[in-house]
Amino acid sequence: MNYIEIKAPSKINIGLNILSKRSDGYHNLSTLFYPIEDLFDTLTFRPADRFEFICNDMSIPQDDGNIVVKAKHLLESTSNKSINVKITLEKRIPNQAGLGGGSSDAAATLISLNEMFHLNFKHDQLIHLALLLGADVPFFIKAKSAIGTSRGDILEYIDLEINKPIVIVNPKINISTKEAYQNIIPSEIQLDYHDLIKEGKLNYNTAQNSFKNDFEQYVFEKYKEVGNIKQSLYDGGALFASMSGSGSTVYGIFPNLEEASIAAKAFSDIYFVFISKPTE
Repeated sequence: MNYIEIKAPSKINIGLNILSKRSDGYHNLSTLFYPIEDLFDTLTFRPADRFEFICNDMSIPQDDGNIVVKAKHLLESTSNKSINVKITLEKRIPNQAGLGGGSSDAAATLISLNEMFHLNFKHDQLIHLALLLGADVPFFIKAKSAIGTSRGDILEYIDLEINKPIVIVNPKINISTKEAYQNIIPSEIQLDYHDLIKEGKLNYNTAQNSFKNDFEQYVFEKYKEVGNIKQSLYDGGALFASMSGSGSTVYGIFPNLEEASIAAKAFSDIYFVFISKPTE
């Protein structure tokens, strides 16, 4: 095998509820993960005489601090095999944005190196390794719509297709996940994410009236700009708008591409803006 090139998609959270603090220091949560296939990073893996990692974004770690490199080392230690590979990462997904870019890159690394070096890890084993790297990484092993519980690693895959444009706005504010969790008060109120879906489609009225991202209260108080983006998306006609993950990205689902494009233009001069278009 000469090389593997793989697209690592991003994701949004439709609702995100932090339920309780666990004895292991993590949190129990419930959320609906939805993949954004057309906003992706690209990773290329080539066998080499020695390990090398190259990334086009110099703002992220290029050494053992990068989650891609951690994923490679984890596979080596678990399989007891040396993995000499050149990994090239082309970043498109904003970093520390709540879109799962790093987690997706890590999952793509586990999948690709497992195949390239014939490590023979099964799906369940990859899920276990993914969780060692981060709570969102297991979702990206399959990257299909799923209800996530526990740390986000217990996944119930569901039939959901959002056939409307999604405007994704990142104000380039980096919010530490650790900081966000330290400033949240868990709530035992657990909503049923099945109520959001009817015949494979999102019920926007239910989403808007009943489901929210628990991180928004803290983030919006500290960074009013992020809350203003959400309100602007609603003012522009969004059927549903929310912050994704622990922020700072906010997205809005719009009735049609024309309204989505008008809403996006309001942010395009100062923020990272992407319109995820529905598949035909």
